[in-house]
Amino acid sequence: MEDIIGYIGEFVWGGLDIPVVEFGLLVPLLLGTGLFLTIMLRGVQFTKLFYSLWLALIKRKEEGALGDVSHYQALTVALAATVGVGNIAGVGSAIAVGGAGALFWMWVTGLVGMATKYSEAFLGVKYRRQDAAGEQSGGPMFYISEGLREKYGDGKMAALGKVLAILFAIFGALAAFGIGNGVQSGQVASTLDNEWGFPTWATGLVLMLVAALVILGGIKSIGRFTAAFVPFMAIFYLLGATVILLLNIADLPQAIATIFEGAFTGEAAAGGFLGAGILLVLRQGVARGIFSNESGLGTGGIAAAAAKTTHEVRQAMVSMTQTFLDTLVVVTFTGLVIVTTGMYTEVDDEGEQLQDAVLTAESFREGLPGDWGGTLVSLAVVFFAFSTLLGWAYYGERCMDRLFGRVAVTPYRVVFCLFILVGSVASLDLVWDIADILNGLMALPNLVGLILLAVTVRRTNIEFFSRPEWKLITVKPEAE
Repeated sequence: MEDIIGYIGEFVWGGLDIPVVEFGLLVPLLLGTGLFLTIMLRGVQFTKLFYSLWLALIKRKEEGALGDVSHYQALTVALAATVGVGNIAGVGSAIAVGGAGALFWMWVTGLVGMATKYSEAFLGVKYRRQDAAGEQSGGPMFYISEGLREKYGDGKMAALGKVLAILFAIFGALAAFGIGNGVQSGQVASTLDNEWGFPTWATGLVLMLVAALVILGGIKSIGRFTAAFVPFMAIFYLLGATVILLLNIADLPQAIATIFEGAFTGEAAAGGFLGAGILLVLRQGVARGIFSNESGLGTGGIAAAAAKTTHEVRQAMVSMTQTFLDTLVVVTFTGLVIVTTGMYTEVDDEGEQLQDAVLTAESFREGLPGDWGGTLVSLAVVFFAFSTLLGWAYYGERCMDRLFGRVAVTPYRVVFCLFILVGSVASLDLVWDIADILNGLMALPNLVGLILLAVTVRRTNIEFFSRPEWKLITVKPEAE
């Protein structure tokens, strides 16, 4: 079973030694969709980035707007789900396999992924609805079906949209238990056991109880918690990385040169002793970059739909900063530490190349005095994984609301919390592989929807920014 699931995962995300599909099914599709939307939206992620950051981090909220949480809280919910173990282990994996140049392609993926995230958030707000409890609910499971029906009328396209929306909801509700739950709690339990000898069951129990206090309160509780927790989590990690880079400032220019050289030659891959061509470098950077920021998976539209906003374009600008902060900031610091310290060229005591979170941890240990680096990465794993639990709990419950209505939300929250304990004590290699596939299956219907509805996003986007007073427009999406 593990072999079969692993083969399917390699077909979806890349890794098969077959020229036609070595990039996987989704890597070129996700990257291509991002490029397409970047062109359609006239590079909105470049022209409106600074205003978007101001709107997200300084202004933070719009008074009198409909929704459940503020701009900023919706952003931190999305950041909570994406700034996770992937920012530690994912970067380590990409550089270990693809070399320093993989970081460059992670940057490229983040830049085009901002247009994808922008579109997801726009559609998430535009087609959101109020559930039976009075909370806003939106995302691909709504905007695919409603958007296609509105654009093409009742008929085959509307029927296709409904099928794709339901498939997304099914895959999303299931995937949340894997990559957003069991894998995260298992990683935390394993890390604390290895670092300080904490029993895995005890870690799982504490994690479950603390998470339940937040998750059972719903989106408003999650939003309040992540608004305070996510900045602390990110700053804590980035400060440690900054210290390492300052201590190794003389090596930083050469590290950056190595990244750019490796991106187009592949010569620096795996320190030169495993070797990797340009295709492998590109594939690793794109695949891990997409997996880190989730642009294209559709989750950004779910978080955005809960935001208090007066226009879908305004929330779209806020949401695209999530990809920027995740990939162009957190991932960048992780990657620069790994390359600057040179640990990606080292091997362990058994002669094996350092991989994943181990590579990141060893890089931080090398960069900081004493064992501070290992402690910092261990704590970062705990913080990042816990935040991912919160974000994915919300994504999963919104999918359940689409499938079965509000009555299914509370039972889903309870089961989700209980599964945290299961994940901490179980061997979840198979669950991780299945979750990877389910994430890919989430992306497929969402990407179809984004491509088919790109004209809708483009039309409103052009109209909004063509008006001189666009910073003052306050039309409520629900009232249009």
